[in-house]
Amino acid sequence: MKEKSLAELQREVDDYISQFKEGYFSPLSMLARMSEEVGELAREVNHTYGEKPKKDSEPDNSIELELGDILFITICFANSLGIDLAEAHDKVMHKFSTRDANRWSKKDTE
Repeated sequence: MKEKSLAELQREVDDYISQFKEGYFSPLSMLARMSEEVGELAREVNHTYGEKPKKDSEPDNSIELELGDILFITICFANSLGIDLAEAHDKVMHKFSTRDANRWSKKDTE
């Protein structure tokens, strides 16, 4: 499968959402949806790595699908607010590489 850029992902989601009269949800609704998806991810992580096994009656789901749901709603959120996620990523990486430059123990480069 061809690797996609963030811009391509944002266009793909926008093309999908644009076919519906309702368009993007409001920011508050998207935040609620994102919180819901993070909760579903937490449940899957707990089932996979925690002490709470899944019930036999619970549907199969995966961490991969839950992360995909979170990515989708994040892209929707960004698109609705006109945010370029690649630019946002660059700003965050700059923040981490400057503010947190000495926060963690670096690996030896030998």
